[in-house]
Amino acid sequence: MSIFTIILMAIGLAMDCCAVSVVQGLTTDIHSSVNRPRPALMALIFGLFHAGMPVIGFYAGNIFDDFFHTYAPWIALVILSFLGGKMIWESYHESHEESQKANWTLRHLLMLAVATSMDVLATGMLFVPYPDQLWWSVLTIGGITALFSLGGYLLGVFVGRLKINMELVGGLVLIGLGIKIWVEGCF
Repeated sequence: MSIFTIILMAIGLAMDCCAVSVVQGLTTDIHSSVNRPRPALMALIFGLFHAGMPVIGFYAGNIFDDFFHTYAPWIALVILSFLGGKMIWESYHESHEESQKANWTLRHLLMLAVATSMDVLATGMLFVPYPDQLWWSVLTIGGITALFSLGGYLLGVFVGRLKINMELVGGLVLIGLGIKIWVEGCF
């Protein structure tokens, strides 16, 4: 996988966290001194979960090493298209409770991190044919997720109610990456 592909994948995977962070920013009282360190904590937690899940998926995928070497382009296409399609579907069918106050408890942030990183677990299997790229990719995914989470929070706070559907954009990026990896692997 090229560096460009890994960065694009990381951006696509970060969109769920970015969307959640925008909502947190939209519902935060920025004048409260209690909330000031929370966005950084949220970004750190999201980044750590997004970095850890591919490692788990990679080691689970190593059990099926020969299978993945043969079918990696097809698996990438199916996994990324499924995840992207799921994100697109959720972008139109989930209701976001933006009118409530942001919840900054550690328990709530951990639940958000788990919910937004479950999809990232499957991407670890994409690195089975590329084990030498796992750790750099994991750091990239975690770092970009943390940056997008913090950026999403700031957008939510300072721009107001965004009309950009971040989950839709992330889903389209993942599907495009799946097609790109499939074309590179098959042709």
